[in-house]
Amino acid sequence: SIPLDDPKVMALFNNLSSLGISADDLGGCDLGSLGIPEFGTDFVMQMLRDTKPKNFSDLVRISGLSHGTDVWLNNAQTLILGGKCQLSTAICTRDDIMTYLINTGVESGLAFKIMENVRKGKGLKPEMEEAMIAAGVPDWYIWSCKQIKYMFPKAHAAAYVMMAVRIAYFKVYHPLAYYAAYFSVRASAFNYELMCLGRDRLEHHLKEYKSRMNELSKKEQDTYKDMRIVQEMYARGFEFLPLDIYKAEANRFQIIDEKIMPSLSSIDGLGDKAAEAIVEACKEGEFLSRDDFKQRTKASTTVVEGMVQLGILDHLPESNQLSLLEFL
Repeated sequence: SIPLDDPKVMALFNNLSSLGISADDLGGCDLGSLGIPEFGTDFVMQMLRDTKPKNFSDLVRISGLSHGTDVWLNNAQTLILGGKCQLSTAICTRDDIMTYLINTGVESGLAFKIMENVRKGKGLKPEMEEAMIAAGVPDWYIWSCKQIKYMFPKAHAAAYVMMAVRIAYFKVYHPLAYYAAYFSVRASAFNYELMCLGRDRLEHHLKEYKSRMNELSKKEQDTYKDMRIVQEMYARGFEFLPLDIYKAEANRFQIIDEKIMPSLSSIDGLGDKAAEAIVEACKEGEFLSRDDFKQRTKASTTVVEGMVQLGILDHLPESNQLSLLEFL
């Protein structure tokens, strides 16, 4: 079983100490939660910086805040930064309201009704507010209830965070397995040419993407997101193997000799079916030439030429036929 409050895992959500790298290595990113479900977006990462979570319970509260509407922005964030409350006392999930109000002395049935009203964005009825004031509920808490439009249930937040922490554990203690799995399953626009030909080349492309951040297409935005994870991987000292058509799998990244072998589908323009066709063709034996590769795999001329430029097929002659010059 994976501990939910492992110190090195929890550190990912506050700094980069568990990864052994610095913010300079990641273009200024100071957290290790990139690529962790629920906690890898810029929006939630800013929440982490503002709240500084210390344990699993804090992460559950942050998950509740991030899934609500008008629960964090213009609400809990303002209260926490203003010193009105802490993460542990802010309204983060719908359950928080009912349990808090019951503990202050509000009748349990009314506490439930208040929770239901607030979590649906209906605010507080006069009699509800009166009961809260009579129970000594602070003004900031009543104000917070009135801002909320939708609230997440705590059970859902806990389930999401359990998944996130388990993945974070592998990122810390089994990094190659984590990155291989991420690139195989989560990466939506992985590009072999941009990401697998060395750290310097990746940094060049990252800089170019950043220079036109506001103009990136949806696909380029996804590619940029994947490049940030690759940047982190390189910074931690891990590398990709050059793609070998006889060893690579169609869609799954592999760990070979403590390095990661990219999948065939990571080649730009090579879809899943074409990648699977290459794997099947390789089972028939080695290719004699690029023409033989193209014929047996049904790959397009564009794909073949691209693979040659990437150095993947440059070991193969153009054709099966030998020219007279080769005998001279």
